[in-house]
Amino acid sequence: MYKKQLTLQKILCFAALAACGILFLYSLGLSTDLYDGLFYALPEEAKLETAKVNVPGAEVYYQIQPFNRELLGSSIALILLACVLFLTNTHSRRRYYIGNAISTFGFAAAGVGVSVWAHNQIEFYKAKFLQIDFETYAKYAQRRRKVYIDSTFWFDVHTVVIAILLIVCAALVINFFFKLYLMNAEKKLVNEGKGVKA
Repeated sequence: MYKKQLTLQKILCFAALAACGILFLYSLGLSTDLYDGLFYALPEEAKLETAKVNVPGAEVYYQIQPFNRELLGSSIALILLACVLFLTNTHSRRRYYIGNAISTFGFAAAGVGVSVWAHNQIEFYKAKFLQIDFETYAKYAQRRRKVYIDSTFWFDVHTVVIAILLIVCAALVINFFFKLYLMNAEKKLVNEGKGVKA
């Protein structure tokens, strides 16, 4: 049982790193799609709330930028926290200590916090994206021979990205308690063995 559990904890630590990597790649793709479809429809002055834009609602491209930068920074921070799992040997240690508890619960708490925050923000900006005047946008894109994008794919796929991260966080916590159970069971067997010898 211990050998299987050791394999599981190693897989989970690598899965944590992979989940953070996926979030990082997602944060890079979110604004790229908006840039391809909306940037040409916005004058530089559109950064100002009072500026007139060619396509009403297209200014969401500028509005989402601060969040996108924060999401990118958060994904990098999570990658570093996932690395702490390896620094504390959480992936290979037969017995867990306080450092393993801190790294496991620290990563899980940060992962859940980032997931909830990112989900709320992305849903907010998705709603703003859907307020674009798509009829004007389509005509403007056709006239300028530019890309027209009305897909919410990059907004919608965040549910998969966040679900992966949340599943990994939950699995790490469950594994931690399963590890404690095995450690206590082993300790009990050792004590019973000593009692028989006595």
